[in-house]
Amino acid sequence: MSSEIRLAFAHPSERAEATAHRGPLDRISVRDHVVEVEIGAFQAERGTTQRVCFNIVVEVLPLTGPIDDDVDRILSYDKVTEAIEAALAEERLNLLETLAERIAERVLAEPQAIRVFVRIEKLDRGPGALGVEIVRGRDNLGHDPVSEDRPHPRLVYLSNAAIAAPHLSGWIDQLQDRGRPLILCVGEPDLPAPQTGHVMTQRRIDLLAIEQNAWVLATRDNRCVVVSTRTELDWAMKHDQICVWAPSKIVLVAVDGPSAAPHEAVALAAWFAATFEAEEMLVIGAALPASASVPLRAASAETGDL
Repeated sequence: MSSEIRLAFAHPSERAEATAHRGPLDRISVRDHVVEVEIGAFQAERGTTQRVCFNIVVEVLPLTGPIDDDVDRILSYDKVTEAIEAALAEERLNLLETLAERIAERVLAEPQAIRVFVRIEKLDRGPGALGVEIVRGRDNLGHDPVSEDRPHPRLVYLSNAAIAAPHLSGWIDQLQDRGRPLILCVGEPDLPAPQTGHVMTQRRIDLLAIEQNAWVLATRDNRCVVVSTRTELDWAMKHDQICVWAPSKIVLVAVDGPSAAPHEAVALAAWFAATFEAEEMLVIGAALPASASVPLRAASAETGDL
């Protein structure tokens, strides 16, 4: 039992050795890699950064033949640190467990990687380190490794006049026939939202008001489905589902969030369009902002042709 306890708190490289499969595997490791990041589920962890320490060991198949001192023949340490950076940059996360899973997926997407040990610890939440550790192998990942490939959608912003317009279903027909996934965005409804006098709570209320309007749009055409997460959006785009963006989740967890406030709805939607690398955003029935992250094109809410 004492050896099991010792192993539980040992460095991932020792655990890798103790639990190695039959046959020799090489290992590369990144030790005590510390990053300052905003992460955590508690309110006290929002709006502030804390130190997070990463220890990662990757088991790889031994090279066959001479290595020839060629960096292209090995799994570089940079691939491991890049996996950390990419997972942190994707969105703000509540759980270390989620972060560890995403790092493991990215590492295992490398062809040389067979098994990965990921230990992540928060260094500033108490007198000691608080963390998680996972072990994942290519043979028990349970799904295909994470892919960066996603289709480039067509983004369309609909004003309240456009949502109520008799041309709505006809517009959707036209847009759906243009060969790219369709995501619809809306702003706040015409009815005023409750006012709190507090910046953070007001932002949440205003984002929720946009989501209420998204559900109003979804009732106008049953092809439209309200979605709130990147996972839902990625799945929907790959399956030709028409989405209506509910912004709270993506806006609040964004590492590099929008400067536009919820009442600046077209600019907020343009920020969202840029995160999905949309080529342009069509704006129906609303004025265009002075600047935007993607090219904008305006259309009238009073005509059926786009």
